Amino acid sequence: MASIIEKTIRAAVTPVITAVANYNRKRLPEPNGGHPFLDGLHAPMQSEETISAMQVTGNIPEQLDGRYLRIGPNPLKKAHSPSHHWFVGDGMAHGIRIKGGEAAWYRNRWIRSNAVSDALGEPRKPGTRNPRSDTANTNIVGIDGRTFAIVEAGGFPVELNDELDTIKHNPFDGTLTHAFSAHPHLDPKTGERHAICYDAATQDTVWHVVVNAKGRVTREEPIAVQDGPSIHDCAITENYVLVLDLPATFSMKRLLRGFQFPYDWNPDHGARVGLLPKMGSNDDIVWCDVDPCYVFHPANAFETSDGKVIVDVVVHESMYAQSPYGPGGEWARFERWTIDPETKSVDRKIIHDKNQEFPRYDERQTAQPYRYVYSVALAENDSGVFDRGGSQLFKHDLESGETLTRELGEDCYPGEFVFVPRSDESGGDAKEDDGWLIGLVIDSANETTELQILNADDFLGEPQAVIHVPHRIPPGFHGNWVES
Repeated sequence: MASIIEKTIRAAVTPVITAVANYNRKRLPEPNGGHPFLDGLHAPMQSEETISAMQVTGNIPEQLDGRYLRIGPNPLKKAHSPSHHWFVGDGMAHGIRIKGGEAAWYRNRWIRSNAVSDALGEPRKPGTRNPRSDTANTNIVGIDGRTFAIVEAGGFPVELNDELDTIKHNPFDGTLTHAFSAHPHLDPKTGERHAICYDAATQDTVWHVVVNAKGRVTREEPIAVQDGPSIHDCAITENYVLVLDLPATFSMKRLLRGFQFPYDWNPDHGARVGLLPKMGSNDDIVWCDVDPCYVFHPANAFETSDGKVIVDVVVHESMYAQSPYGPGGEWARFERWTIDPETKSVDRKIIHDKNQEFPRYDERQTAQPYRYVYSVALAENDSGVFDRGGSQLFKHDLESGETLTRELGEDCYPGEFVFVPRSDESGGDAKEDDGWLIGLVIDSANETTELQILNADDFLGEPQAVIHVPHRIPPGFHGNWVES
């Protein structure tokens, strides 16, 4: 009965909220100095390109056989600058196919939401959608030989073919009931992917979702929360899924003012980390308080012999407080959190205090002790918004405490770099750090982009190879190496 009453009230109130938001949206002023995520470095691409003859500097490793994929927001139509937020733009996937020591092609394709298909004059793609949003723009992953564009806050996955054309909107063959996440984490031991998922329309529940190796949802466990927290990512250990319930929450005030992304900093919400047993329920979570802060991205997590949980995270001082247009805050640093389920406390230690994001590691080490993390420098503008990267990559040695800084050069801005392991001569797996780091670097002065392939174990050395893309690929969110 309660759910029926709630749906009835929501159905009656939603049109009023929408009307007020639309009215106020028209009254919002233009951002001072232009929109940080629509202009300059972030100006959207205007076309879909296919490039088959690619210039390469250096030698692409013969072992690499697959696609480097990256996705991000790229509005097809001119966005409404006063209300636009970076996170809500139409999704655009980029890919570079590598095989036999060559770069076979580059492609970029808009994810075909209904709005994109309509704007392009194409038939709408089939499949099941969330009626509030069918945009997928935050991560792109390979699961059991298929490619999915994924997003958080309610939108369902979108299945793409190997050349990044949209096949259909696909909530994992009908097995996903609720929202999904931008960050499912693969358990190397089981082949399952774990995610903590939230829906912008539901303020009192998030879900622990498990997707099996065949791309089917096997678990959607509800977790009770308050205020509608934005939980972008999670981490897993051998026994737990970590739930990051932090004070960036749904904001009716921001929604009614007309902004497209209705989340704001809410210190009254409190901050806590939940240790959820992988097959446990809401009643089994151990909640541990932490000082207010925000985390988009953990690196790895693991358990210690004395029952504690270690997780390494990029920590933001706050989130969304300084701008309605994108992420920001006073600082963003790399920390190690030690979570004690006995005392329900979190001990925080700074690993590296430079502004940074997108921590990645050798994901064969997921849920185990590990040594190396690779991250990307951030550069803050005058308004406290991280609207562009710095010109450095970081390599953190968690054993020695040393951080190496790779300078990429003036006007060169890296995106997220992913680690791809080598195989040893016998065909077995290489050791941690024995592999390549692969990621995009924008040359803003020349309006071009490079896919750089670096030797992770020679972090400061010359690139193994550079694949040249003759246009600027706007900064985006997440990507992965998907083997053929």
